[in-house]
This record gives sequence, structure tokens and C-alpha cells, in this order.
Amino acid sequence: MQIENKIIDNNNHFVIAEIGHNHGGDITTCKKMFKIAKECGADAVKLQKRDNKTLYTKAYYNKPYDNENSFGKTYGEHRDALEFGFTEYRELQDYAKELDIVFFATAFDIPSALFLKAFDMPAYKIASADLTNIPLIKFIAKINKPMIISTGGAAIEDIDRVYKMFKDSICGTPPFAFLHCVATYPNHTKDLNLSFIKTLKEKYPDIIIGYSNHHPAVFTNYIAYAMGARIFEVHFTLSRASKGTDHSYSLEPRALETLCEDLKRIQQSIGSGEKIVLKEETAAIQKMGKSIWPIKPIKQGEKLSINDNIALKTPASDGLKPYELSNINNKIAIHDLSTANSLREGDCG
Repeated sequence: MQIENKIIDNNNHFVIAEIGHNHGGDITTCKKMFKIAKECGADAVKLQKRDNKTLYTKAYYNKPYDNENSFGKTYGEHRDALEFGFTEYRELQDYAKELDIVFFATAFDIPSALFLKAFDMPAYKIASADLTNIPLIKFIAKINKPMIISTGGAAIEDIDRVYKMFKDSICGTPPFAFLHCVATYPNHTKDLNLSFIKTLKEKYPDIIIGYSNHHPAVFTNYIAYAMGARIFEVHFTLSRASKGTDHSYSLEPRALETLCEDLKRIQQSIGSGEKIVLKEETAAIQKMGKSIWPIKPIKQGEKLSINDNIALKTPASDGLKPYELSNINNKIAIHDLSTANSLREGDCG
């Protein structure tokens, strides 16, 4: 799978800093978050796009929503205050290009997908709640850009339905990935079920599997990597104390930087799976290893005897190895042997 210049495969992971609406509706804050996410090592930044007036019922849009995390007296006013329009998206897109970081968004409805299409977004995210929204998935798939689809709150049958739809080319054939996700905000450790990532890998071996995280800790992503995840979507904030519902489980800059650095180290540390002996190991093995040494001078023709005139001693040498000790016990010295040298081939017979 490729998103802009980023290759995503078993050897190349992809970190998405999910800003969502943690910018609080302020474009200056949002641009600052883009910049810091780039500095932390994230591959992409992501927003969320909703067409609020068509998405919500009138009653839901107008319901009271006056609380400490609200940006408006009604839910509709709250959502509208957090939504960016064409001008802001254009400015953010230009800024992302300047930073050289991938910028895309979640489309929660078809009007929002059309809005994002106007910007030629490099990828589209489908939220967990829309895994069963086949009309939306089909519409976005026909845009023919990579799609990243979360699976929180879904039955395996729901995931299968979407997989089959893509594989049967019912909606075209854009690259797509599934993200394991638990649709609680925040996630509790006992509910993470990270081994399901391995299940997804085994069930759908031909696509990329990732992890969408709503847990406040970094360590869960490392387990996810070990299970096979290669896309990591983590909520990002400048401060967990900020106003808004998502900040409490979002990663602050230092945590995001740690995650990005550690994922690179994890990839480097996995290796090929073959046993490789490094030349840099030689000194340590010689210093701590053992060879077979005379423990006193041995005359030609004298019998070698464990703990009488030969024993295992450090340092190791290029002579006979410890596993050969029993084989040379009671053999005869072919020439005089000194304690200055370990035993070697040809010293006894």
C-alpha cells in the first residue's frame, strides 16, 4: 500500500497523528499541531470532516450540549464551531506540503467525501461506526484513493462484508487496510484485545492491518506491532488539559515522539530471522567464553586427564571448544604442551 511517497508493508510502518478536532476550531493551533507532529516523526496528520446539517437529525443537531467540553450551547453549534471549511483546508493542505507530511481526513458522510475530493486527498479514513455504511464506502472507493477502515464495535461478519466487496470489485479496486480498534473513549487496558490483530493478519493476509488506538499509553502500539500492525493511528494533542472530549487519551508531543522513534527501533531490531554471528561479538565471546587449557606442563606421551592436567578456562581461543573436552580425555599428548597455549587440533591423539 502506498500513500503519497510513503510505502506501507511489512518492513515499513505508517504513523498517523489523529488531530480530529483537538485543534478546537482554531487553524493556528491546527498548523502548530501539524508542525509538531512532523517534528515528532509522524508520517501523516488527519482531521475529521462532517457535513453537520445533513448528517444529524434536526433533533440531534438542536439538542442542548452545554458542558465543560462544549464549543456551543447545542450539539450542532458545538460541531459547527470545530469544523473547518474550504479556506482552512486549502491553507492546511498547502502547509502540509511545505512540511512534507501527508494530510488527509475521515469523511463521515457523502457531502464530506465530495468536499475532500475537491482537494485530491491522498487517502480516506472510514470511522468504525461507518464500517456498515456500505453506501459511503462504495462512494469513497470509487474516488480510487487508498482507504483505511477502522473495525471498532463491529462483528467479524461486518468486516468480511467489506473485504468481499473490495475483492469482488463491487466498488472498484482501491488499496485498502483494516485497523483493529475498540470504540471506547478512552480504551481500558483489559478491553484492548490486541491479539485480534494477529487474527486479522491471518484472515486477510493480502492487505495491510493496523491499529487505531484510544489508549492513553504508548506501550499498546508496541504490542500491536508485534501482532502484525503496520499502520498506527494515535490521537494527538498539545496538552491533555485542553478543552475537548478527546484530549484525555491523546498522546502529547513527547509521547508521540517516543512512539515514532521506538517503532523505527523495533523495525530495525527484528532482523531477518536467520542466526547471524557478528564480528563485533568476537571480543565478548573470547573474554567470557572458555577453551580447553593445560593447567600444568604436559610431556610428550603423557595422558590427558580432566582436572588433573587439562580443564576449561577463560579466555576462549581458536583452539578446541568445551564440547570437545570429553573426547580428548585419556588421549596422549603428541608433543610437549605448555600452559601458555590452549589445546588445538594435533596436540593429542
